[in-house]
Amino acid sequence: MRKWTVPSVLFLLCLLFLLPDQGRKLHANAEGDSDAPVDPPKVEEKIGAVPNGLSTDSDVAKREAESMSKKNLRANAEKFEFQAEVSRLMDILINSLYSNKDIFLRELISNASDALDKIRFLSLTDKEVLGEGDNTNLEIQIKLDKEKKILSIRDRGIGMTKEDLIKNLGTIAKSGTSAFVEKIQTSGDLNLIGQFGVGFYSVYLAADYVEVISKHNDDKQYVWESKADGAFAVSEDVWNEPLGRGTEIRLHLRDEAGEYLEENKLKELVKKYSEFINFPIYLWASKEVDVEVPADEDESSDEDETSESSSSEEEGEDEDAEKGDQKKPKTKKVKETTYEWELLNDVKAIWLRNPKEVTDDEYTKFYQSLSKDFGDEKPLSWSHFSAEGDVEFKAVLFVPPKAPQDLYESYYNNNKSNLKLYVRRVFISDEFDELLPKYLNFLKGLVDSDTLPLNVSREMLQQHSSLKTIKKKIIRKALDMIRKIADEDPDESYDKEKKDVDESVDNNEKKGQYTKFWNEFGKSVKLGIIEDATNRNRLAKLLRFESTKSEGKLTSLDQYISRMKPGQKDIFYITGTSKEQLEKSPFLERLTKKNYEVIFFADPVDEYLMQYLMDYEDKKFQNVSKEGLKLGKDSKDKELKESFKELTKWWKGALASENVDDVKISNRLADTPCVVVTSKFGWSANMERIMQSQTLSDASKQAYMRGKRVLEINPRHPIIKELQERVVKDPEDEGVKQTAQLMYQTALMESGFMLPDPKDFASRIYSSVKTSLSISPDAAVEEEDDAEEIETESSTKEAESIPEAEAYTGQDDSDTEPSAVKDEL
Repeated sequence: MRKWTVPSVLFLLCLLFLLPDQGRKLHANAEGDSDAPVDPPKVEEKIGAVPNGLSTDSDVAKREAESMSKKNLRANAEKFEFQAEVSRLMDILINSLYSNKDIFLRELISNASDALDKIRFLSLTDKEVLGEGDNTNLEIQIKLDKEKKILSIRDRGIGMTKEDLIKNLGTIAKSGTSAFVEKIQTSGDLNLIGQFGVGFYSVYLAADYVEVISKHNDDKQYVWESKADGAFAVSEDVWNEPLGRGTEIRLHLRDEAGEYLEENKLKELVKKYSEFINFPIYLWASKEVDVEVPADEDESSDEDETSESSSSEEEGEDEDAEKGDQKKPKTKKVKETTYEWELLNDVKAIWLRNPKEVTDDEYTKFYQSLSKDFGDEKPLSWSHFSAEGDVEFKAVLFVPPKAPQDLYESYYNNNKSNLKLYVRRVFISDEFDELLPKYLNFLKGLVDSDTLPLNVSREMLQQHSSLKTIKKKIIRKALDMIRKIADEDPDESYDKEKKDVDESVDNNEKKGQYTKFWNEFGKSVKLGIIEDATNRNRLAKLLRFESTKSEGKLTSLDQYISRMKPGQKDIFYITGTSKEQLEKSPFLERLTKKNYEVIFFADPVDEYLMQYLMDYEDKKFQNVSKEGLKLGKDSKDKELKESFKELTKWWKGALASENVDDVKISNRLADTPCVVVTSKFGWSANMERIMQSQTLSDASKQAYMRGKRVLEINPRHPIIKELQERVVKDPEDEGVKQTAQLMYQTALMESGFMLPDPKDFASRIYSSVKTSLSISPDAAVEEEDDAEEIETESSTKEAESIPEAEAYTGQDDSDTEPSAVKDEL
């Protein structure tokens, strides 16, 4: 062992001498070359120009360029070691907190906005903190350096002292990654994330080396720098131009993050995430302009030749004018690239203002900017409100003038909402299922909260308990906004004695607005009644429909109740495929005669709706095509039941094979002999038809949901009376049984059911026609003659042989062309 010790030591010493110490070398170069003359660096004109005219010493620029090119920490800087494991930290950032690396720009702009807010707050009591000149401009500036792959974000905010840099940007080093993860997992308060400065560390999603240059009024200008390799350094800044006050963050982007060096990409991110930041955000953007420059001699001679070969009209122009033109110097226009500060957030956050101070035009313009809908139509309504308490937020909601074409096609598959969530005017996401229920996903608007944590991902924020409170208040305000459309619509005024309709210009504009809303979004209200049990009664007030007394207009449940007959306890309705079909339904005959109003539900979703809307204002809903219809007491009911008892019993036996549960005397028919009704809690005929038409329906599994069928007969109809007499005379008469069977099948079809055996029904109809035409039931269909069949076969063979003959004789096709075609040619 001892003989290997000396060679090993010598080998290690050689390695130490051979390996370059970058920090020592940079420090030595900085000290040794401080007095040596150097050539000034070449900088392209107008690129990277400083607005206030500040410049940097050439020697300083060289040292800075060397440091940045090698991306090494400055040798004379005070270095600190991260306590956290960097690989673990990056794993948290990429896999746990941020699923989209685009948000690093959002985080940096948010931090800049906070710094500007702080200095503005201090300036309220001490104006001198703002300084003079450009320092008074509270703004955010973004600049690109494509050659060096540097993205810079600068603000003129409060800035940071050396102590602030160490404390604010080294927080993770103090806490330790393991402790950080444990506190996130064990604590229910997600505000912990903001306290650990993770928002700033999202820069390492796109950069591998970051510099933070900051100047506070109470301290010198310092540089914080780190490669996220386990250490960061802080040093006094003698390399960069004086900031005056504020912070500049320089991101040395990774190779795979080259997209963030494109101006269009940055504009897109600012528009998406930071459009409503209080302070102006500027981008040092390129712009092509036309500039006139002197034309070359060769080009001038070419122009002379061109002018000599011009038209005779040009030759006849005034000679004096030509001489005057020749005296002017010839120029040409060329494209030149210039750079200027371009404002990226010109839309104002109107939700921060008092609603009384915002005009209708401003709301319309804001809606167009928010929804990217620049049509001529204004939103149907809007609601601007704020909430205070445990959760504070401001919101603006809009009802669009039209529904998108795929609103209901992708109803259950689309997670994207039109409601955007902002935290302190910073866009977070528009994919929150917990912020707005699906049935209100047609609304557009935004919510801005100051109490929600900003430095969290969408997935973690979605579980925040405050969202439930926000959702509850938003739903209530949204329903109030929709109801306001109805309240302000003159067409919705049904009690003219109590409510005067002012025929003003404003009312004329609002006339018919709720009908327009209902035609576009009525299905959403119905879906809300199905899905939202908490707000079912509020949504029921928004329900509109046509009825037997609405005269072709939409009416409401409140209007229906106001027209109910004295003693009427139920709200009558009927479902079907169309209003025209329902108006002719036999179920309405006696109800119409007794002046009862019946609601028409012709939308397929109405069948599902009425399974959830059981009552309204202590009034029960009654489907007039089902059992349980009560129209008051009739003294003759008992007598009729007794007198037709034999017929009903016989008829039930005759329909034993048809699964008919019972045959009863009807109280709903006037002109129709009989109808088929279903049990109260089973499917109606319309619902049964809808379910059978489903693509993946299973008939065997639907059998238990089909309502029991009851045949109701009209004891006053002459057919029923005659049938009763014949049954009394001869209950075994086959003709009477056939008639009873045919009447049931006809009633089944008229009541909206699908016939189980259409062939059997058709056979019975033809038999009935034979009887009415006095044709014997045994009369057979005349058979075809065999001779005719043979003759037909021979004529077919002759026709097939004609083309062969024509081909054999070589007849020209042109001779057989129709005369019309020949004439056209």
